[in-house]
Amino acid sequence: MDRRQDSTHLPPQPVYVLRGHSAQVHAVRFLRHNVRLLSGDADGWVVLWNVPIRRPVAVWRAHKGAVLGLGSWDDDRIITHGRDNRLCVWQLRQEDEGSLSATLPIEDPESERKEPWLLHSLSVNALNFCSFATCRVPVPEEITGPGSPPNHQILIAVPGVQDGHINVTSLPSEERVATIIDPKDIKTGMVMAIGLHYPDDNSLHVIAGYESGYVCIFAQSTAATKHWQAIYTHKPHTQPVLSLDVSPSAGYIYSSSADDILARHLLTPYPAMEPRIVRTKHAGQQSLSVRPDGRIFATAGWDGRVRVYSAKTMKELAVLKWHKEGVYAVAFATDQDDDAADSVDGKAVGKREMTVSEQRVRKTQETHWLAAGSKDGKVSLWDVY
Repeated sequence: MDRRQDSTHLPPQPVYVLRGHSAQVHAVRFLRHNVRLLSGDADGWVVLWNVPIRRPVAVWRAHKGAVLGLGSWDDDRIITHGRDNRLCVWQLRQEDEGSLSATLPIEDPESERKEPWLLHSLSVNALNFCSFATCRVPVPEEITGPGSPPNHQILIAVPGVQDGHINVTSLPSEERVATIIDPKDIKTGMVMAIGLHYPDDNSLHVIAGYESGYVCIFAQSTAATKHWQAIYTHKPHTQPVLSLDVSPSAGYIYSSSADDILARHLLTPYPAMEPRIVRTKHAGQQSLSVRPDGRIFATAGWDGRVRVYSAKTMKELAVLKWHKEGVYAVAFATDQDDDAADSVDGKAVGKREMTVSEQRVRKTQETHWLAAGSKDGKVSLWDVY
């Protein structure tokens, strides 16, 4: 083979690699129109990165155990879930960043840092390494209108203490609104992955992936009885489900497992409808994330590869190889809205000429980011399609 010709087909490389954690990275999450990125590690540290300049702006130890998951309520409220059986909601506004430490765990893993303002701290189960799921509670159009305050109510779902149980809590009230019990006619084992979704009929659906390989969708039979029943139950996986993601834009739920199977389930299912199953020949796809537009999804592999798939055909489109150790978390950049397109770091820019700093922020907002967190403590940033 002509080496000169072969050199034109070099594998893709990350745009940048964030080096800051001294322990394996378990979770990543984009915030604030993608100009901020959260990463959480096995020692409980959380780092908020400024993506345009690739620098940390806030570092604190959110949990005494490993970080299991990260999320956001809105631009100023961050959700963290740890192995210390706590789920925390922190207020971290952009103007608060200057008052917090930017010293990375890899530079000083021992000293405590100032924490953001803790708004909520829930006692939750974390025995099975399953992270939380969250979704906004929709508000009927008839009770909203010009000048109405935004809806700030969200639901948080976490595994219950008993195997197969899921607890759903409403914030900010911290009221338990549902306890879902696994179907008794099948053997599910522990809950390993959770998703939440509000379909068009405005009734909550709870999605669960189990230790036995089952994926189930639960719905409330009637609002009066508050009884939950499984409306979809299938076992596409031979090993424990490791991750699932709900894609309303694609109309599907995607699940991955310790086996080599990827499965696609209808978001509004028919009980007898079989999932689409693809054998990838790559066991241990730890994390799965669907891009907000529903066109592609990515998986994080124990073999150190990040794989990108077509959401429609489920064919492998790209293999991103950089990490030498297993990849545990992937996250796509969030959707951009019209308001974000006309602003930089929350400030309107109009038609005036942008500064170099503003140009850097705008370019960051328009990039199709995919972040991957690894056992090696590093977070790679990729520009994907």
